[in-house]
Amino acid sequence: MFEKRENEPAYALLNDPSCQALNVYGDPIDTVQADDSRRDQSLNINDDDAIGDNPNRYKQHGFYFNADNCIACHACEAACSEKNDNPAHISFRSVGFVEGGTYPAYQRINISMACNHCDDPVCLKGCPTRAYTKFAEYGAVLQDPDICFGCGYCTWVCPYNAPQLDPVKGQVSKCNMCVDRLEVGLKPACVSACLGNALDFGVVENIPENRSQAKTEIPGFPRTDITHPNIRFQQTRTPQREMNRVDQNPVKYHREESSESFKPVVDVKQGATKNGSRREWNWKKLLGSHENAHIAFTLSAQTVMAAFLILFSGHWFEPMASFQASSAMLPALLVMFALMSFGLFKLNMHLGKPHRFYRGFYNLRHSPVSREIAGVSAFYTGLMGYSFFALLGSIYTSYTNFTQPLQMLFAAIAVLGAGFGGYFMYKLYRIEARPFWNHWYTAASFCATALTLGSLLLALMALVFSSMTASLGEVLLTMVAIGLLFELTGLGGHARSLQSSSSEGAASFYLQATRYGKAYWLRNVLLVLALLLAGHMLFSSTHTVFAYSLLSVIALVSNIISRALFYVVVIPTTMPGAFFWKNAGFVEHAREVGLADMPQMGVVYETHHAFNIAELLETIKITTMKQKLAQFRSIFTG
Repeated sequence: MFEKRENEPAYALLNDPSCQALNVYGDPIDTVQADDSRRDQSLNINDDDAIGDNPNRYKQHGFYFNADNCIACHACEAACSEKNDNPAHISFRSVGFVEGGTYPAYQRINISMACNHCDDPVCLKGCPTRAYTKFAEYGAVLQDPDICFGCGYCTWVCPYNAPQLDPVKGQVSKCNMCVDRLEVGLKPACVSACLGNALDFGVVENIPENRSQAKTEIPGFPRTDITHPNIRFQQTRTPQREMNRVDQNPVKYHREESSESFKPVVDVKQGATKNGSRREWNWKKLLGSHENAHIAFTLSAQTVMAAFLILFSGHWFEPMASFQASSAMLPALLVMFALMSFGLFKLNMHLGKPHRFYRGFYNLRHSPVSREIAGVSAFYTGLMGYSFFALLGSIYTSYTNFTQPLQMLFAAIAVLGAGFGGYFMYKLYRIEARPFWNHWYTAASFCATALTLGSLLLALMALVFSSMTASLGEVLLTMVAIGLLFELTGLGGHARSLQSSSSEGAASFYLQATRYGKAYWLRNVLLVLALLLAGHMLFSSTHTVFAYSLLSVIALVSNIISRALFYVVVIPTTMPGAFFWKNAGFVEHAREVGLADMPQMGVVYETHHAFNIAELLETIKITTMKQKLAQFRSIFTG
């Protein structure tokens, strides 16, 4: 247990003599009922099985932030980092600000933010390894870094940037509500260190002494309906009509006259680039993103899945039946297997702890990432089995009665895996905290990539092995054209929707059209050219290697640019940063000029981590068969 000093000041002690029954969202403040079996259990803090005597142990606790009092001294950050022994580049609590007006009516609102231990924590549902748990004790959402394999999905779905992915360790950690202090009646370290009496803590909905408000929103704070965060605010001073962020994101917050609430809108002043042009290429940032592994995986997986489904249709569809019977069949399967292996390898090595890959299946009940992994793994297994028995049947023709049923079995596994994995590959990007992704365009884009590149892959294989027929070419070119139309239709709908919205998605689109504007328009032109070329080839019955190669290059380049933009320009609904701290622009600058070499800057380089085979073997060695079976059962039972 935490060692409590005898002379702890009164402001550091928890003080909640009475509590309400429901919070502002209508949820019970009691985390469990009086007869619940989860009561009277130890949190085993530092292997200590003692149980705290806090009378409000099973009530939802939360933070209270008085924006009127915060002076941005960052004492809360320092206390938190010292308490958790965090390095300079990791901060569970951070202070940012928004500003508005001009002198002498300038106004600044500071915001101190950590994990809000939400009623509906999306990090918990999204984490594929089940590293998160919402405890009955204090309603704390705790995360175990030793379970995490560093995919970073929780950092995508959290609207408040609470989970922190450490590029050095390759794993996530976050605020733990200082439950060890709560157990002995003390407030969290950040609250106890606050100099301006701006930060407080207790049972949620209890307004601290000398406070008059308990609002759920202030300018710069993301939507509360996503997760129902357990933080309340006081801000009595009327803010300016527009409050601006000072970090790199082209976002400002506009106060609506009808509701007096603030909505994120585009900050057009941020559109000007270094050379004064409104459009730039920015190839280095676009194609040098740390998310390149996701680009490689999604493009290769969608291409191969579609190619296999089209190929499999040959059992009922004559043009594809001729392909199945041709000399191109086996090479096509081998190329698909190689492409899929490449994509999976890139994705796995993108993890902070790639040797913990097997933990990706742990949260099948809730996580779209786990479901995507399960579906893609099933498809990969089916593709591998189908290819193996197709090869075996071609070598030993007398065993076709044995190999063909097994081929069909693995084909069925691959088809089901492609459908399941492909759907959740799309669903995992429907994130409310990332409005640029949370649109039907994501599905249209993924389907378009699959149809376009999958069809072109089969066409090229047919041409190389002299198996192309007029009917096969017409079918494949029609699918290519449909895929390109999907993409262009989705882009148009996406642009119209985002430009008329009040969200970070509009700022993402603005960023796409300015900072990456030339690459954006090049992508659009290439898509139109590809559609025109596909249409010309279809109606003129042109089926030459040169024509298909040219079409494939144009389509592939446009898809790479499109997918790179998809990852690079997305702006999440995170808390505002400061001029240096938590500013993506400064982080980029520090890495470019070498400031990241200085630990005190709080910036480190993004790296990929090695596959630690020793840890994997040790885990296998020390885990008993009973534990393995229990873990396997828990995948399905939760």
